[in-house]
Amino acid sequence: MATSRSKKPAKKAQPKKASQKAQPKKASQKAVPKKAAQKAPPKKASRKAPPKKAAPKKPARRATAKVSATRGMTLAEWAKRRLDDDQAEMLDILSELVAREVLEATSAIKWSQPVWELNGPLAFFMPATEHVTFGFWRGAELDDPSGLLEGDGERMRHVKLRAVHEAHRPELADFVRQAAELNRRKGDPTRRAG
Repeated sequence: MATSRSKKPAKKAQPKKASQKAQPKKASQKAVPKKAAQKAPPKKASRKAPPKKAAPKKPARRATAKVSATRGMTLAEWAKRRLDDDQAEMLDILSELVAREVLEATSAIKWSQPVWELNGPLAFFMPATEHVTFGFWRGAELDDPSGLLEGDGERMRHVKLRAVHEAHRPELADFVRQAAELNRRKGDPTRRAG
């Protein structure tokens, strides 16, 4: 006879006890998959090829050339736009002085300021809040027995004029004559001898 195997009755699911019931998860506890919870081995530093040097960038071309708004402006027009009355009067006095001492000198607005030239720039005028600066490209080479010139650069020196009457100082005429003579002999002071 064939023995029948008796089937065991399936176990009925038993209700969980209160202590075994699933506890609600706290906000700080997140369900993390088992695989993700395991720490991954540290990544080895990958060897990257050194970055390639970028080719030098070509400068962008301007659609139009950069031109100063003061280009072609006369000293009088420039003074009217930029100077107060005392400064404008000092510019007039110094312009007359340069014209008297160096007949062949010309004037123009360059580097956004009045400049007097003879074989290159020889003097300039620059306004400030409390004074105007009357300067010389070859100021370091000028003879200055009264010690009026200021500055410690390699080449340039200047005089600060704080009042209109200071523009009449006789030393200024001497400085202008010396600067013109140096430009006649040595050429343009903005070009370095090479």
